[in-house]
Amino acid sequence: MGSARTPTGLGDDLATVVRLAMNEIRPKLIESAFTGEPGESDNPRHADNFLSIHDLWMHDRYRELLAEHLGSFIYASEEAEPQVVGNEADPDLCILVDPLDTSELAVRALNGYTHVMAYSRSLGRPVASVVGDIYHYVQLYVASRQEDGTDRAYAITIDNVRRQLAPRAPRALSESIVTNFLMKPAERLLPLSRKARLIEALEAPAADGKRRGRIGLDFGSISLCHVAAGFTEAVVEFAKGFAIWDLAPGHYILSAAGGVVVDLEGRPIPLDYGLTSKADIAEAMKPRQAFVAAGSQQLAQEIVYALRD
Repeated sequence: MGSARTPTGLGDDLATVVRLAMNEIRPKLIESAFTGEPGESDNPRHADNFLSIHDLWMHDRYRELLAEHLGSFIYASEEAEPQVVGNEADPDLCILVDPLDTSELAVRALNGYTHVMAYSRSLGRPVASVVGDIYHYVQLYVASRQEDGTDRAYAITIDNVRRQLAPRAPRALSESIVTNFLMKPAERLLPLSRKARLIEALEAPAADGKRRGRIGLDFGSISLCHVAAGFTEAVVEFAKGFAIWDLAPGHYILSAAGGVVVDLEGRPIPLDYGLTSKADIAEAMKPRQAFVAAGSQQLAQEIVYALRD
């Protein structure tokens, strides 16, 4: 197995690749929005998910761009089976990619995101991750492993201002904005509406009598990045769970920013996703993980309790 690249440089490389890919796909998506031609395709890998020609274009483009910047790696994209790219037969880095998340909204010029994470097989953990926001001013959320072994997270705006992501003072659940991917009515919205204890906790008045708890809509890894940045307080996912390419990139960024991701029993979800061999990587694409992600352990445990029937 090859050795990992310098983590600091790797984070910068991935940020460059993601920004370039977003700049190239954005005009195509906006054209689809105004023409009303989304370019929808059959999705043999994930039959219940929307797939467009733009997802497939981003899949191919990322493989090209990453090869230029990284050389050899295992390419583990949502849109294909894992494959080795480059001259090394057994490279250390596994690059996990969701080329175009929320593509059914991206082709309407509403929301669109893209995830790229570098996982070191020798270290058994991520070493860099970038989640890109195609349409908004805060454009990139990045985490990378530093030379001293620590992890650092930051956001980059469209004009290249970097803002470090760090923990904030914990908020009570009744003071929080909690998000969920509630777009699908029967599969996700209806189960959420039945969580009476969670809703009651969010509706509880503060000392001044005001009710500040809210439930919002958010998507994939970007939802965890919004928690990392302090834009929201938590994400809940219990009805179906997220696949690895939707969870892992944001999981690492939130962890590097000092947040937590736990399962529905309140146990920490490890960053070691077991991506050891190509067979392991292919197997890791199959399961889904239910979770609570929050800016603090205190809030995460409060939500875990509120989700119990």
